[in-house]
Amino acid sequence: MPNLAENTPPQPGILYVVATPIGNLEDITLRAIRILGEADFILAEDTRTTRALLSHHAIHRPLVSLHAHNESRRARQVLEWLGEGRRLALVSEAGTPGVSDPGATIVSAVLDAGLPVSPVPGASALTAAVSVSGFPTLPIVFGGFFPRKPGHQRRICERMRRDSGTYVFFESPYRVKDTLDALSAQTPDATVCLIREATKVHETILQGRPADLAARLSEGEPRGEFVLILHRPRRPARPE
Repeated sequence: MPNLAENTPPQPGILYVVATPIGNLEDITLRAIRILGEADFILAEDTRTTRALLSHHAIHRPLVSLHAHNESRRARQVLEWLGEGRRLALVSEAGTPGVSDPGATIVSAVLDAGLPVSPVPGASALTAAVSVSGFPTLPIVFGGFFPRKPGHQRRICERMRRDSGTYVFFESPYRVKDTLDALSAQTPDATVCLIREATKVHETILQGRPADLAARLSEGEPRGEFVLILHRPRRPARPE
């Protein structure tokens, strides 16, 4: 009698999009630890960083490099693995994949193929910074890394002058002073909350006008990654 199990196609696998700590290695959920420990492959933006995280939590699973320069090429392999019933975990260097990090291309390819994707929420520099800014959270506009080109900077600042709200940007230590100078020139009345090295040993939170924060950073060489949050209060309506 034929073995029907041998003729049954494998059930499709699943891609888990797993948030990992942005600094403190304890900022990981119990579910994320379990998912990473059960994965057939872990797709990692930076295998060295991810290997350190896995070692800290005694997880030993195969790592596959997936970053901005090979994400499109990896998509075919990911679809093949999922078609074989593999369980895959996608992680970025820190935080949530796809939020100013690689991941969106792979997730889009998996969804287009009709295969399952599941989020494993956790650490995010965006939400962590907003939570300690003290600014209103409606509306929030996230712009990724602050633009480098002056023309693009002007358009962003014009929008902030026109539309009240809270605006969030990432910034590197090498450009944060220039960014604050640009904001000081174009939106001098905005209030800025600057978070450096969130959840790490040297975590720092500063708040003030762009020019004031630029002056404070000039006292030493900025280090660590920054999240820049700007708030412009709603202007009172003009009397008719």
